Amino acid sequence: MNAPLKHTADATTVEEGLAIAEAQDQQYTSEMATETAMQNTLLTPRFYTTDFDELDSIDVTPVRADWDNLIAQMEADPNRGHFKKNENWDKVDWDGMEPELKKEFIDFLISSCTAEFSGCVLYKEMKRRGNNPDITQLFQLMARDEARHAGFINDALREAGLRVNLGFLTQKKKYTYFRPKFIYYATYLSEKIGYARYITIFRHLEAHPEHRFHPIFKWFEEWCNDEFSHGEAFALLMKTDPKLTKGMNVYWIKFFLTAVYSTMYVRDHQRPAFHKALGVDPDWYAHEVFTKTSKLSEQIFPITLDIDHPRWQRGLERMQKANADMAEAKGLKKLGAQIRAVSAFISLIAIPAKKHSTPASVRLEPVY
Repeated sequence: MNAPLKHTADATTVEEGLAIAEAQDQQYTSEMATETAMQNTLLTPRFYTTDFDELDSIDVTPVRADWDNLIAQMEADPNRGHFKKNENWDKVDWDGMEPELKKEFIDFLISSCTAEFSGCVLYKEMKRRGNNPDITQLFQLMARDEARHAGFINDALREAGLRVNLGFLTQKKKYTYFRPKFIYYATYLSEKIGYARYITIFRHLEAHPEHRFHPIFKWFEEWCNDEFSHGEAFALLMKTDPKLTKGMNVYWIKFFLTAVYSTMYVRDHQRPAFHKALGVDPDWYAHEVFTKTSKLSEQIFPITLDIDHPRWQRGLERMQKANADMAEAKGLKKLGAQIRAVSAFISLIAIPAKKHSTPASVRLEPVY
C-alpha cells in the first residue's frame, strides 16, 4: 500500500493538495493570520467568482497548437515535489528578527498566501463546474500549482507561529463577481506581474546573497515560472476571441494595467523595512517590474502604459501619500485623502498609452 501524501508539494491534483492543507489546518492554525487574510480592502487580495458557463464555452481551436504545447509542459509537472523545505532551507531566527521587518515580512507572506489561494479557489471552481475538457484540464493544472504555492507559504508562516486556515477562507471570505473578460485581464496581469516581481527579487538576491534574510527566496525562480505559464494560458484564452483586445475593450485593458501597477506601488511602499532588508529601493523595484510586465504584455495587449512619462512617477507618489493619509485620518480628512487618491489615479490613467501591433503567436518563454 502506498503511504499517504504528507506534503502539498507532492500532490498531483488540487484535491489532494487541499486535503493535505485541511489536515494541517486541523492540527494547527492561527486566528491572527487568518483574520489578516480575511480582510477586503483595495490593497488586499480578493476571491473572485465569474460566469463559469461562459468560460466553459471557450473554443481553443484558433490557438490549438500553442495550447497543446502549453498543456503538455504543465502536465510534465517539472515542479512536483519542489515546494517544500529541504537541505537548502536555512534556519530562521524569528525571535531575533528586527520587529518592523518581522511585521512587514509576515504581512508579505500572508498576502502572498491569500493571493495564491485566491487563484486556486477560482481555478478549482471552474474545473468543478465545467464540461469543456480543454478548459477544465487547464484550470485543474493551474489550481494544482496554486495549492502548492499556498501550502508552501503556510509552511514558512508556521515557523513564525502562524498559519492561514485555507478551508476557512474558502467558506467565509467575501467573493467579488467579475465578468469573464475582466477575469482574463486581471488574472493575466496578476500572473505576469507575479513572475516579474519574483524573478526580479530572485536575480537581485543571486547577485547579493547577503540580503537573503529568509530561505523562501531561494524558491522564487521555479515559483515565478509557474506564474509565467499561468499568464501564458490566459493570453491564449484572450487570443481565442479577438474582440477582447480591440475597440472599447482597450480602455478596460488600460484601466486594469493602471490599477494593477498603482496598487503594487502603493502596497510595496507600505513595507519599507522589508525592502531595506532585501537591499532594494522600492521605486527602482517598481520600475523594473513595470518594465518587465509591460514587455511581456505586448504578447496580447495592443497597448502598454507610458511608465517613463513625467506624470507617471508623480502620480504614483501622490496616490501613495493619499493612501498613507487615509490610513491615519478620520472624517473629512479621510474623505479628502480618498478624493486625492482618486484624482491621482485619474491623472495616471489619463496619460496616453503606447500602441503597438501584437504577434500572430502569443507564446513566450521566460527569459529574465
